[in-house]
Amino acid sequence: MSSISNETVEKIARLSALAIAPEELSMYATQLSNILTLVEQMNTLDTTGIEPMAHPQATNQRLRNDCVTEPDERKELQSLSAFTEAGLYLVNQVIE
Repeated sequence: MSSISNETVEKIARLSALAIAPEELSMYATQLSNILTLVEQMNTLDTTGIEPMAHPQATNQRLRNDCVTEPDERKELQSLSAFTEAGLYLVNQVIE
């Protein structure tokens, strides 16, 4: 059985940028340990001959025709912007 310590929960919370109250640490440690125990149990199952599924329901997605339904209004919409070039909006650099 996997057991997660309160320190591990604190580390996961810090890495995830989550605030967890100290009195909640043991509850989360128990819940995460239970999840890992369930995963360990599932790993012991024999899945020979079972094909992986992308979705639990074997249904096909209804698709629509790939056709244009809206008029091209790019020129009109970009005329409202002060800075455009070659059909693109120009913005200030935000990441260095």
